[in-house]
Amino acid sequence: MTDDVALAFHDSWGRLVAGLIGWCGDWDLAEECAAEAFAAAVVAWPRDGTPDRPLPWLTAVARNRVRDRIRRRASESARQEALLPLLEESVPSPGEPGSGLTQDEIADDRLRLLFTCCHPALPMPARVALTLRTLCGLTSAEIARAFLVTEPTMDKRLVRARAKIKQAAIPYRVPPAELLPERLDGVLAVVYLLFNEGYAASSGESLLRADLSGEAIRLARLLHDLMPTDGEATALLALLLLTDARRAARLRGGEIVPLPDQDRTLWDAGLTSAAEALLSGIPTAFGPYAVQARIALCHNRSGRPEDTDWAAIAAWYELLAPTPVTELNRAVAVAMVDGPEAGLALAQPLGGELAAYHLFHATIADFQLRRGDHVAAGAALRAALELAPTATERRLLRRRLGDLGSRSER
Repeated sequence: MTDDVALAFHDSWGRLVAGLIGWCGDWDLAEECAAEAFAAAVVAWPRDGTPDRPLPWLTAVARNRVRDRIRRRASESARQEALLPLLEESVPSPGEPGSGLTQDEIADDRLRLLFTCCHPALPMPARVALTLRTLCGLTSAEIARAFLVTEPTMDKRLVRARAKIKQAAIPYRVPPAELLPERLDGVLAVVYLLFNEGYAASSGESLLRADLSGEAIRLARLLHDLMPTDGEATALLALLLLTDARRAARLRGGEIVPLPDQDRTLWDAGLTSAAEALLSGIPTAFGPYAVQARIALCHNRSGRPEDTDWAAIAAWYELLAPTPVTELNRAVAVAMVDGPEAGLALAQPLGGELAAYHLFHATIADFQLRRGDHVAAGAALRAALELAPTATERRLLRRRLGDLGSRSER
C-alpha cells in the first residue's frame, strides 16, 4: 500500500464504510466493496495521481462495486432485485469531482454507525470489537490482540455481532431521545477505548496511532453536540482533550518520554483550556469520566512535575469504582504523597488480577527502586519487559534495566 493510500485508509475508512452501510444497508457488502475501492486506489493513484479529495473517489468506486455485486445477485433474490433501483442514482466516475456526500452527511453516517455498533442487544466486547473493525479498519488480528483472544475467536465474534444486527433488525440510525440513555454508557465506553487504543496501542511497533485517537475525539465532539446537557458525554470529551494535549511531548525521537520527564512547554494549552471550560459546565458531576477528567486536569495544570497536586489526585481516585487498574493508579498517587511503602501496600495485592499487565510490574519496579531494592526492581522490570505489547515500550523498559544495572555497579 502506498503512503497516500495508507493515509487515506487511516483518514477515510470509517467514513467510507459508514456511508456505504447507510446507502446499501448491507454491512458485509459495504466492507467488501470499501476494501476493493482501496485496492483500486493502490493501482490507480500511482499511475494517475492522488485525487485532491480521496474520499469522494473511493466512494464512487465502492458504490460502483456495490451496484455490480447487486446486479450479479439480482437473479438469486427478489429482495436484492427490488433494492437495485434504489442504488441506480447517478454516481460520479472516479475522475469526476463530487460524490453527493457532504461533511454533515458523513458525520451523521458515522454517528449512526456508532449507535448501531453499540446497541444494547450486543455484548459490550462485541460492541467495542465491531466499532474498531468497522469505524477504524483494524484487522481481526489487531483487535484479537487487544482482547487477548485468538484471531479465529475474534472473527467469530464479529460474525455473530453482524448477524445479531441483521436478525434483530437493529436500525441504522441515531435512536430517539428516549432511547439514548440505554445506549449511552456503551457508546461512551467504545469511544473511550477507541481513544486509548490510539494513545497507547495494544500491539505493533508504534505506541501512538493518531488516526484512532483523532477519530475518537471527533466522535466525542459529535456526542457532545448531540447531548450537550449530558455531564458524562461532556466530561468524556474533556478527558480526551486533556490527554491529547500531552501527545506532542509523549515521544522524543520515536522513544517514550515518561510523564515526569516530558517537556511541558509542548503540551497544548489551548486543548487544556477548552477542556477546563467544558468541565466548568458540570461542576457537580462525579461520574467516571468526570472524575478521570479532573485527574487529568491536575496533571495539565502543573507547570513542573513537583507542582502536581498528588493529594488531590489520590482523593479523586477514591471516587472511582475500584477496578484493578484504577486501584493501581491510586497506588501511584498515594506513593507520591506517602512514600513507596504505602504504594506497595496498595499495589501488591493486585498482582493476581494484573499478573499479565506490564504496567503493574513496571509500577512495582518503580516503587522498589525508590525503596532502594534494586534486585526486586530488576525482577519486576524483566517481568514488565516480557509482557510489554509494543516495541516502543520494550525499548523504554530495556533502558530502565540498563540504568538500573549502572546504578547497581556504583
